[in-house]
Amino acid sequence: MRKRDIVMILAAIGVAIGVAIGIYFSSTLETGSWGLSFRQEGAAPIGNAGVDQLKKYDAAYLGDTSEKVIYLTFDAGYENGCTAKILDTLQKHNVKAAFFLVGNYIARNADLVRRMVEEGHTVGNHTMHHPDMSKLKDKEAFAKELQDLEELFLEKTGKPLPKYYRPPQGIYSEENLKLAKDLGYKTVFWSLAYVDWKNDSQPSKEEAFAKLLPRIHPGAVALLHSTSETNAQILDELLTKWEEMGYRFGTLDELFGG
Repeated sequence: MRKRDIVMILAAIGVAIGVAIGIYFSSTLETGSWGLSFRQEGAAPIGNAGVDQLKKYDAAYLGDTSEKVIYLTFDAGYENGCTAKILDTLQKHNVKAAFFLVGNYIARNADLVRRMVEEGHTVGNHTMHHPDMSKLKDKEAFAKELQDLEELFLEKTGKPLPKYYRPPQGIYSEENLKLAKDLGYKTVFWSLAYVDWKNDSQPSKEEAFAKLLPRIHPGAVALLHSTSETNAQILDELLTKWEEMGYRFGTLDELFGG
């Protein structure tokens, strides 16, 4: 066999091995913090895991990319005096959002939580104590973080908590996704967010719009923090701008085909 033929065979074997490795890693889920890679303005980003990978665990970060729809979500670890204004703005635009809340928020702000429910918003589970859930290897400990919040929500509102879960800090593992699904939950990541949670260094209006306008895309699951004074101030204009771009707003039930 000629040297050239040997080289070609070895090259072919190398390509085959590379393809096999790529297929393997594309079918597995990373453990860590949820992350996004934006490649093109106005187009959906690439997440740590693909839509189909997440779907088998009843999880999602993106909706139908063929339709100009936004699924608006808020995370809240505490109340910062901004939520009432945010709710007023959502009511003005007739937008139904989802609020992922932790235990101390529900315990200390029951009136606001009841208002969310009464005005047609979805309240989701952000866990009782906001831990790194990927470190909870024990199924009972994982379940307790979710179930304790369910019980508190029922106590404060008289209604069962909708079965939507957002991992604190977006930290997850494949086992977490399995456990959440076993408990009847749908895990909600996001395809659009920006650094809005630092109270001592809030973004300006211009900085916020520079992230939230060019990166919006069909099927977006948008994550904002309701603790952000900037978000409370710009939300009316932001929703107006998104509407002028042709977007409508959907619910998590719609996102998951409910």
